[in-house]
Amino acid sequence: MTDKATPLIKRTPSSKQFATEIEQLLASANKKTGTKNSRRLKLILHVGTPKTGTTSVQVYLDKKQRKLRSKGILYPNRFHNPNAPKHQWFERNLVTANAESLVDNFSDILNHVEEHTHTILLSSEGIYNNWWDFPQESKALLLELKGLFDVEIWVWFKEPLVFAESFYKQCLRNPQVDHIHCYGKDLSFSEVLDDPWFSQHLDYIGFVNECDELFGKASVKLFECDKDTVATVSHLLGLSTPNDNPTPRKNNCMNLVTSELYRVINRLPLSAKEKENLVPHLNALDATLTPYSDNGDRENSTLIDDESKYKINKMTAEGMQEIQKRFTS
Repeated sequence: MTDKATPLIKRTPSSKQFATEIEQLLASANKKTGTKNSRRLKLILHVGTPKTGTTSVQVYLDKKQRKLRSKGILYPNRFHNPNAPKHQWFERNLVTANAESLVDNFSDILNHVEEHTHTILLSSEGIYNNWWDFPQESKALLLELKGLFDVEIWVWFKEPLVFAESFYKQCLRNPQVDHIHCYGKDLSFSEVLDDPWFSQHLDYIGFVNECDELFGKASVKLFECDKDTVATVSHLLGLSTPNDNPTPRKNNCMNLVTSELYRVINRLPLSAKEKENLVPHLNALDATLTPYSDNGDRENSTLIDDESKYKINKMTAEGMQEIQKRFTS
């Protein structure tokens, strides 16, 4: 799908200053814990994609913080919203290229590093969602992190048609914002697919190629979203035990009738707060109407017309073949 080459990402004076400050913080953390400066922490970035069980993973990791710490893994308790235990500050700092705020956040995290800590894990699907909004200066900051930590990227991919429909429904739910045309609007799926911002999120291979360039191919771990994401993460982090059976929070995709209701609501000049207040009622309606909507078969119903299916398959087929070869078992 990617038609143009990714610009070569280079260090900048600002990124070099950022690296110097983070390096000083790492040295200070090592001194405090009595650890040799040669120690190199692993930094895992769980970046999504959206609608692949990321919220369930984040809730699970937050609940398991004590056990993670005992294993030397720090899932920093640095959340903007305690009800959403994810690290949104990371992508927000990158969207604005705010190196100073990024340093402040890492300063707080490194203050919680202990002698036996070997891994820091950050999770936010917004890293993928906002990737194309990161300026080159921010990608230079990511390049500096690679030089300071053993960075790993963890990313789950859904089958593109499934992802596209889930993402479309999320766009219907979201409030309107100035810089994203397809949020909170009365638009059909085909109309949203024509929006460059939306369709760019189907460029899985473009994202992977940029991550490969930044962090090295061996550091970019790709996973297929066809299993229990929480159980996979639990296994990867060594949390799984015979008695540990994580139950993911199921995020049902709304039915076709509710999707149409959101389109009607999006025609009204509601504030973001007013729309937010409607969401619990819409969720209750969705649960009630599901047996009667989609012929009672939510799994096989779809809002995607045949022409849009053809477009999506055409733009993603080649990239998906490459990605499937790299799925981590």
